[in-house]
Amino acid sequence: RTQSNSGFNVRFLSTYILRETMAAALTGNASLRAIGKQAASLTKRPRPLYFCRHGSAAPNNTPNVDFWGEPAQPQVGSANLDWGSLGFDYLPTHGHWQQVWKDGEWEPGHFVRDPYLTVHILANVFHYGQALFEGFKSFQTMDGNVSSFYDKACLERMSHGCRRFRMPTVPQSMWDEGIDEVVRRNIAYVPPYGSNGALYVRPFIFGSGPRLGLGPSPEYTFVVFCAPVGSYYRTGTMQALDALVNDDYDRAAPLGCGDTKAAGNYAADLESMYMAKHAGFPISLYLDAKERKYVEEFNTSNFVAITKDGKYVTPDAPRSVLNSNTNKVLRQIAVDMGLEVEVRPIDFEKEVDSWAEVGAVGTAVVVTPIRSFTRGERRWEFSPEFPTLQKLHDKVRAIQNGEEADRHGWLRQIPLSNQPKRVLSSIYPGL
Repeated sequence: RTQSNSGFNVRFLSTYILRETMAAALTGNASLRAIGKQAASLTKRPRPLYFCRHGSAAPNNTPNVDFWGEPAQPQVGSANLDWGSLGFDYLPTHGHWQQVWKDGEWEPGHFVRDPYLTVHILANVFHYGQALFEGFKSFQTMDGNVSSFYDKACLERMSHGCRRFRMPTVPQSMWDEGIDEVVRRNIAYVPPYGSNGALYVRPFIFGSGPRLGLGPSPEYTFVVFCAPVGSYYRTGTMQALDALVNDDYDRAAPLGCGDTKAAGNYAADLESMYMAKHAGFPISLYLDAKERKYVEEFNTSNFVAITKDGKYVTPDAPRSVLNSNTNKVLRQIAVDMGLEVEVRPIDFEKEVDSWAEVGAVGTAVVVTPIRSFTRGERRWEFSPEFPTLQKLHDKVRAIQNGEEADRHGWLRQIPLSNQPKRVLSSIYPGL
């Protein structure tokens, strides 16, 4: 039965009968009479089905279908955003992953489209601050696959934070399941290879159960959220920034929880960041809280310097500085490039004149060069060229894009389908 735009398409029906007849002949699971009845019932469906090439558009806004007449899967970048103009901002996607821990175990997770959570008013996250988050990026690589970058290090860091805050840890299998499902369901929002963008993935965990007195929450919620992003600082290129040395605020206590990615650590930075920006500095550097002379880190990024004698130096402050995964990657690449790497206490005043290049490093930026430091009435300036930081940045980006070999296993390919592939044996030789 063939009609123009409102009826059943005979090509789909022919394909359906051919498929089911071949399967029945091979398996013996259905008779030709039964196949005929089922095919006839399809012609009575109220909405038309169209046979289209995989991924092509069907007429009248009907859903895409694949070769077998089944819904076609969304493709990388099919959201058709203006990828080149993306910043580091929230954009709605298809949904997120949720999983709840209570009664001593994790319940099965599920994908949720609603971007809002219903949480008890006495949830621990509101009153006693039990909240940790992570962040990494997933990329479409040059070979067309989609891979997350060093997400296993994020799980390790979150596990450390969970132990520090007396929260249940997230098993590796649960972590992978949540991330993979979120990337799969939001594949349309993965910026295509060559667009200079990424799908930012943020897993987080918080105390969601009611607790009036101080103590661990009776319930925890694990969420994986994602959003397409471009450059954090919106410039799209490595543009050097002027930095303020922060003498009015401390980021973390010497024996506190500055080494965890706790939500409260970032809330404590908001006023400091606000004051620095209104003084004309888009970024500020914290010194240690005890002696106020040793370098710790920038607002949201680790500190690295390339000395005039070619060393890569970064602070050693294991309880007050975040264990940056980007810094770890850059240190390894620096070693691969033949640089000497030093992780040690850095006295700002004594060593600042020995630095040729300074960078703020983190997931969002990879590397942002620092043009100058201002402390009170004093100012230190650096060369407008930063060849070593540029090379380190470019190496990381090339690995993330699959343009250079991933020698250290930082990329994890995301399986884009969790459905078993249809296998149909042929009765004809060579097919």
